Amino acid sequence: MADLFDPDLRVQRRNRAARIGTVDFLHQRAIEDMLDRLAMIRRPFETVLLLGCPTQELAQLTRATFPKVELIEPAEKLASLLDAKVGADVDLDVEPGRYDLILSLGTLAEANDPAQHLLRQRFALAPDGLALGAFVGGASLPALRSALRAADAAQGMTRPHVHPRIDPASLTQILTTAGFKEPVVDVDRVTVRYPDFDRLVDDLRRMAATNVLADRHRTPLNRPALEAARSDFSSQAAEDRKTAEIFEVVHFAGWQESAEN
Repeated sequence: MADLFDPDLRVQRRNRAARIGTVDFLHQRAIEDMLDRLAMIRRPFETVLLLGCPTQELAQLTRATFPKVELIEPAEKLASLLDAKVGADVDLDVEPGRYDLILSLGTLAEANDPAQHLLRQRFALAPDGLALGAFVGGASLPALRSALRAADAAQGMTRPHVHPRIDPASLTQILTTAGFKEPVVDVDRVTVRYPDFDRLVDDLRRMAATNVLADRHRTPLNRPALEAARSDFSSQAAEDRKTAEIFEVVHFAGWQESAEN
């Protein structure tokens, strides 16, 4: 089966975000939520692996919380900023049983095989280790999807623009298939109000969250299609002339089995 996502393009998108300035309000919200959850667990986590971190600030926050934090980042420019090891974060290849805790931000949503990615995380965990992750999924970006359908109609063609989203209802089974114990999945709905279509696209670029589909069209939207997208997006605005966009941040947790089992 052909890959859904292009890993080389994903690296380019992450390097671009590092170069132009990352927007990290969703990542900040997600990592703070993870740390709040961990504060309620009476178990020390000594060696931690952080995947998908987009900024120095979030890396520093995690390093200030745990004794030993390692970062793996596929994009060279971003890895340099984060003092991270350059390597594949989705196709994870690390020593089995190395980590007490794995935190992942967005990596699951860009894995060609989500169950395999989770299985790799579980193998990297020590007995009684915990994997916590968050990614944008579910019914995210309805306003953007509507705008891009309008662009396709104006251009007289259909092209894949937006990534297929992992359904929260199916994620528990994916975690179970990967061998995690006590899987938990929940959704944090975040609404952001945008003045126009271009501001949303700029945020997505700075999140490294634009199209990395392998089967994407290589040419950008033409002017009529872009104007159609802008018009459709603006037509969804409220009285304040801002359009509400929804991000569904899916959180998940799963435990590695104990050494006694």
